[in-house]
Amino acid sequence: MSLGHEKLDVYQLALGYVRWVFLKSELLSGSLRHARDQWLRASQSVPLNIAEGNGKSSQADRRRFFEIARGSVFECAALQDVLVVCKALSEEESRSQKVNLDRMAKILSKLGGRGFEANEEESFYGNTDLD
Repeated sequence: MSLGHEKLDVYQLALGYVRWVFLKSELLSGSLRHARDQWLRASQSVPLNIAEGNGKSSQADRRRFFEIARGSVFECAALQDVLVVCKALSEEESRSQKVNLDRMAKILSKLGGRGFEANEEESFYGNTDLD
């Protein structure tokens, strides 16, 4: 038996990213402790919000959780930039993982319906003729 979110490619990508972050974060200590904690939190936020969003019946609720997951993806990318600047992560490793982050962001944009528009009947507003 599997739950709906477990079948989503983006959820599986997110779990793989969490695994990688967990392994890399074990090497971070000292002055990078706060970045490590933030990175772990942000990476875990992605699959957790995907699962929660996928379980919502309201489209607005689903969209909100997928948007939160997408925001966490961008936060992870920024944290990788910080770690590269601090010489705690190589540019090559960061670039490699950003390919996955970009893919997750694109999928979450589609799942969240970014760029959606309301399709309301013009008659709902009455006379819409403009002078």
